[in-house]
Amino acid sequence: MTNTAGAIGIAIGLVAGGALAWGTLVERRMFKLRTQQARIESLGRASLRILHLSDMHTAPWQRDKAAWVRALSDLSPDLVIATGDFLGHPDALPRVKDALEVFAGVPGAFVFGSNDYFVSRPKNPFAYFAGPSRITKKPVRLNTDALRAFLVNDLGWHDINNGVSRLTAAGVTVDLVGVDDPHIFYDRCDAALAHLDDLREDDALTAGSVTPGSASITIGVTHAPYRRILDQFTASGADIIFAGHTHGGQVCVPGVGALVTNCDIPRRQASGFSTWQSGGHHSLLNVSAGLGTSIYAPVRFACPPEASVLDLRGPEDVAPG
Repeated sequence: MTNTAGAIGIAIGLVAGGALAWGTLVERRMFKLRTQQARIESLGRASLRILHLSDMHTAPWQRDKAAWVRALSDLSPDLVIATGDFLGHPDALPRVKDALEVFAGVPGAFVFGSNDYFVSRPKNPFAYFAGPSRITKKPVRLNTDALRAFLVNDLGWHDINNGVSRLTAAGVTVDLVGVDDPHIFYDRCDAALAHLDDLREDDALTAGSVTPGSASITIGVTHAPYRRILDQFTASGADIIFAGHTHGGQVCVPGVGALVTNCDIPRRQASGFSTWQSGGHHSLLNVSAGLGTSIYAPVRFACPPEASVLDLRGPEDVAPG
């Protein structure tokens, strides 16, 4: 009996060790592109290709990740949405530039995550089962302003942290509303939505800066998909919402999925494409499993790193012109 128990223990140890080795050495570098098609009524006959990047958690030595992200420019996206946690190390900005500079001139918008503000520190991974993580009492600040300057000045992307913006991509008028990271309570969703209301009121006063009948879309953007943010975006008429933060659970159980989300979104929606309902409205929701991990927890299992591309089109029954 003792020999049998010992053999079982050794077998379990070998399986666990093999899984850890796989997740650390192999899967966390198995970058994949998730593709999705969806229809949005307000697009009419138009189409819009959106590249969603999230949770790069970049470190200076991660040349393979930067090269993979650069290659995504071959997809010719009409719009790039980035949902934060670009940084994963105090010296990461040059590698972030290496990854993203190819997208200069492509319309884009971004919000930040906590790792764009503060240096990540080692954490007990089992603590995530007790609830969302929290920033330490004396966090070390990162050079967020330098990151913002690159994204805005060099790439031409729109900073929508607790704000709104309007841009044109592929002939489509895109209204963007975003919040700063809800995970660390930097979000000011009411203020952002008030700005969105102001934008819409200006349209009414000026007989519409969006031509009646033209293609248009409203996009909500947040790093962490907390219910309070998703509810408010949806109730305010967002056609689609983009988020990251969850890492898709990062370590998942095959056939079960994510065990934790590090926020309050249902585990079944920890990553992927789904629908969110609130206030009698519904929004499409794309939650990215992200491209990276903390440098202190460099493992993924049954949850490979990803970027996603969404091809959005108008109703299928629109008559050809």
